[in-house]
Amino acid sequence: MNIVSVSALQKIPAAKWDFLSGSRDPFLSHGVLAGMEMHGCLEGHGWYPAHLLAYENSELVGALPLYLRDNSYGEFVFDWAWAEAYQRAGGRYYPKLVSAVPFTPVSGPRLLVAETYSDTDAIAQALISVALETAREHALSSWHCLFPSAEQLPFFSHPELIVREGCQYHWINQGYASFDDFLATLNSKRRKEIRRERREFVDLNLQFEVLEGSAITAKHWAVFYKFYCDTFDRKWGSPRLTEAYFNHLSENNFPTPVLFLAKDGNDYVAGAFALRGPDTLYGRHWGCRGYIKNLHFELCYYRTIEYCIEHGLTRLDAGAQGEHKIPRGFTSQKTWSLHWIRDPGFRRAVADFCRREQGHIADHIEAVDAHSAYRIAHEPS
Repeated sequence: MNIVSVSALQKIPAAKWDFLSGSRDPFLSHGVLAGMEMHGCLEGHGWYPAHLLAYENSELVGALPLYLRDNSYGEFVFDWAWAEAYQRAGGRYYPKLVSAVPFTPVSGPRLLVAETYSDTDAIAQALISVALETAREHALSSWHCLFPSAEQLPFFSHPELIVREGCQYHWINQGYASFDDFLATLNSKRRKEIRRERREFVDLNLQFEVLEGSAITAKHWAVFYKFYCDTFDRKWGSPRLTEAYFNHLSENNFPTPVLFLAKDGNDYVAGAFALRGPDTLYGRHWGCRGYIKNLHFELCYYRTIEYCIEHGLTRLDAGAQGEHKIPRGFTSQKTWSLHWIRDPGFRRAVADFCRREQGHIADHIEAVDAHSAYRIAHEPS
């Protein structure tokens, strides 16, 4: 087996890469990852592609998305305190290696292996070994694999890898026939609150549109991009994704972009962007012209929940964090990341931190579950 590193995913034909990633995770598709590289999303944000590709007899049989990083922005597994402590001790934390989808806190496969290849574990272990060797050879502080799927965790049983846990909030479709069917499973307080919030938009007489794939034109993207940039300008600084990248998504067969737009008369006033996977809708970004109370909940949660029900999708992943999701029917979901630290002493300190943090995560999930929006079995609807 031969493993090589490439600095640009567009050097790999889309069909060959997507044969590895399949349709399981839209964020690992060639359209998303290569699109970010081609359309200026990574420039100036410290993501330098160094993807690992595994070949067997000149056939691409495996891959590991990999980036050299000079900061931790856009990762959503926060290691700023580690970086500060490492540097206070006289080390240099950056650059580091990261296996992740830039700017995207979504769990999914990180080790890509051709389904036709019989020894999946051999390819996975070879890719992990090369990632660690690369970090050692270049005297890098660390390698981090962010948001791997639960199914792939067994691949990362390397004795020097540290497991870190996190928590997100997702909406799970329990086979609902309609939004009212979903509401009927909530306790009366939460059900009334959601109905009250939704009634506000009937009174405002806003119109809502849902557009998918190639139906999203350059004009629609231009409208949404203004909302997207406004959100970033107010909260985080310069936008990460470019308008050209969004247009690129509409030109590809996979993944399917979905736009949820709110309109007041002839004017669009807000928009939310999502990507659709085989069984999950991933809500990613939103923006609004000015401030309209509760429109974020209507557009990013209730409209997307309706979309999932109508299209038979089993899950809505509406982004990281946000405890305001809990009273709106979202439930806690554990996430993971893997971390290799070159310095043995610091590795032990980080491992101890992660062990203690796991206890806090478990307590948090227990508290969230205790305040679920769903009614208990004997409570009348």
